[in-house]
Amino acid sequence: MPESKKFLLRLNPRLFDALRRWADDDLRSINAQIEYLLTDQARRAGRLPKQSTRRAPREAPPDDLPDADTVTVSSRARASG
Repeated sequence: MPESKKFLLRLNPRLFDALRRWADDDLRSINAQIEYLLTDQARRAGRLPKQSTRRAPREAPPDDLPDADTVTVSSRARASG
């Protein structure tokens, strides 16, 4: 991951307090909240690529694990026997 850029940001105290409360509500730092909001707006404006919602395919379960039906039938057989 590339190193983050650092710069000084001057904000109106009322805006800073609003961002601080919002960040607290979202369990983020003020810095993370500002970055989240800027990233979201940049994506909406078409300045950044949209976030991919595709996930990597899940691995197939190993063949030696019984499936759910086998486990249920085996459990019932033991309980009645």
